[in-house]
Amino acid sequence: MSGAPQRILVIKLGALGDFVQALGPMAAIRRHHQGARIVLITAPGLDELARASGYVDEIWLDARPHAWDVGGWLSLRRRLRAAGFARVYDLQTSDRSGWYFRLFRPGPRPEWSGIAQGASHPHANPLRDGMHTIERQAEQLKLAGIAEVPLPDVAWAEADVSRFGLPAAFALLVPGGALHRPAKRWPLERYAELAAALSRKGLKPVVVGSAHETLLAHAIRAFEPDAVDLTGRTSLLELASLARRAALTIGNDTGPMHLIAAAGCPAIVLFSRDSDPALCAPRGRSVTVLRRASLAALTVEDVLAALPEAGGGG
Repeated sequence: MSGAPQRILVIKLGALGDFVQALGPMAAIRRHHQGARIVLITAPGLDELARASGYVDEIWLDARPHAWDVGGWLSLRRRLRAAGFARVYDLQTSDRSGWYFRLFRPGPRPEWSGIAQGASHPHANPLRDGMHTIERQAEQLKLAGIAEVPLPDVAWAEADVSRFGLPAAFALLVPGGALHRPAKRWPLERYAELAAALSRKGLKPVVVGSAHETLLAHAIRAFEPDAVDLTGRTSLLELASLARRAALTIGNDTGPMHLIAAAGCPAIVLFSRDSDPALCAPRGRSVTVLRRASLAALTVEDVLAALPEAGGGG
């Protein structure tokens, strides 16, 4: 693009699911600003994905200074102002990233795409909070001059997963999720029953998640010893690679499901009244949403009936 700004800043702090849904916009920004140096501010733990994507040239880990950390805020202010950014894409659009906008005062500020008051390219749609994240960010970028925004695609996320020794036919289970939102989790005993049913169908059940969710995997394996516990053992690149090879995935409304869906794995995502799939469901080539007001009302038979053909054979 002729006359592309030399330095572009993208703000996307987290969490994993939100970050994955911002990968399409990041790809569009990279394409639009060919030849520019693109800097990303993001949360620790997400830099691996960002680096592998090729969408950014430099990564700043968000220091997250506390409100009373004057020194931290001044240090961030100096860094932002000295970087010479021509444009900022605020894909976080939060109170925190709004404060980053204010750090450029007084004096010249870069062009700003977001919702901060005074932004040069505001996303001023009053209905934006009722839009799915994918459509909301695409509209934001359109108002900043970027018309084409692809869906998240992590075809570049590849790692050697042979060390896990999995068979050719396996299914991923994602029984975890935010601890402070237990209503978003399908009952663990249902996952255990599902693991046994998948084994009978010839699919090795593989439980994935963070190290904090290892106890969930242990409980599933106590019921179905054929299940494999990979909680806390996979990087994000390895998780995407496993998803690309899996027959299917069943999981709660949680961050890893967004990465798995973006990898193209047939995914069944379980929603309760605690979250709205119209606003935040994973997007991918094959995503099925099962929703009940309470996930306790969702049976194993309901999930088995929704299995794609890839996972339905015996």
